[in-house]
Amino acid sequence: MNEDKLMPIQDLIYEIRGQKVMLDSDLARLYEIETKLLNKAVKRNIERFPGIFMFQLTEDEFDTLRFQIGTSNKGKGGRRYLPYVFTEHGVLMLSSVLNSKRAISVNVEIMVTFINLRQFVLSQSGTSEQIAELRKLLMLYIETNDKRVNDIIIALNNLIEKPKEPRRIGFYTGD
Repeated sequence: MNEDKLMPIQDLIYEIRGQKVMLDSDLARLYEIETKLLNKAVKRNIERFPGIFMFQLTEDEFDTLRFQIGTSNKGKGGRRYLPYVFTEHGVLMLSSVLNSKRAISVNVEIMVTFINLRQFVLSQSGTSEQIAELRKLLMLYIETNDKRVNDIIIALNNLIEKPKEPRRIGFYTGD
């Protein structure tokens, strides 16, 4: 498996509901079967695909995804049902449901791609260090400007309070 084969697979991984997933139609294309056949095989073995392995997109999620990847609207010749998406573990489970040599080799490529993505994310440790540094700077700023912030809070509280009864100046005549 060379890097050229991994690039297209990487482009087929999307983030939905905070998870990296692949569309049923993209997987079917990679396995060289119809999407309908892939979904039938899954439904025949649905106990192998809990919600953390596979879920169906909502209308909004599908519209957003279509906009993101630049596909046309549903309509003539399009999908009749909302697509299913598979998490990394769902894709792995597909290899036990689709038992062809093609499915096994494609699954290996997909798993390698998921591993490479995970390693890339983990290698970006500089980002968390930068966030920690910004946090320190913010805390330092708050400490050094605490008096001014406190004065502003007191002034705002004074504006919110009911006005005090004004003191009368002068002589009281008793009228």
